[in-house]
Amino acid sequence: MIIKQIPNAITSANLFSGCIGIVFAFNSDLRMAALCILISLFIDFFDGFAARVLNVSGPMGKELDSLADMVSFGVLPSVILFHIAPKAIFVYGNYSILSYLAFFIAVFSAYRLAKFNLDTRQTDKFIGVPTPAISAVIASVPFIYESDSFYLDSSTTAIAVYLAFIPLACYLLVSEITLIALKFKSFGFAENSFRYILIVAAILLLVIFKFVAIPLIMVLYIVLSIIENRTTKVKAVS
Repeated sequence: MIIKQIPNAITSANLFSGCIGIVFAFNSDLRMAALCILISLFIDFFDGFAARVLNVSGPMGKELDSLADMVSFGVLPSVILFHIAPKAIFVYGNYSILSYLAFFIAVFSAYRLAKFNLDTRQTDKFIGVPTPAISAVIASVPFIYESDSFYLDSSTTAIAVYLAFIPLACYLLVSEITLIALKFKSFGFAENSFRYILIVAAILLLVIFKFVAIPLIMVLYIVLSIIENRTTKVKAVS
């Protein structure tokens, strides 16, 4: 039935957007490449929603979703980082050795997605930061550091930030940190208080700081998740 293929078609649109984003990135249009990540994020929400509404979820959709996410939230963010890496260390041609470190994001994203498909613990929580969240942070970078060429400068600060971000992002992707998932079993405030706080704070931060808000939201997301976990453990003990 055609209806059963609607979620897969939406997932395929996510993949298509990621592929187009890679083309934009290699043509040095990093803002459009970043926009493709944001479009894929929007689409990625609706494929799962459509599957639940139409009651047509299955293993095929799960695997296709991971393959699409690998391109849109693994390869595409890596290509963006590849182009914005500081050009100051061991330059060969137009790129430095720092540029190639960006593809560790793709490698760890692949591991994260494979792990997610096998991990039965991640039904109402995430274990480790989801690939869309890391890719959203990377998508914000071309807008935050907007310039004529869209490259970060080669200052010591830029190099330090770049070298710190990649291993941190890779660690967060495969870590055992339990994180909030925006999956509502009910809409009561008591059981969803941290989700509502995150959503409201994220909206306010976006309104005030625009793209600069995305890394701030990521930090808030992790902090709120840690607080929620500790609160839950205290309630369980008491």
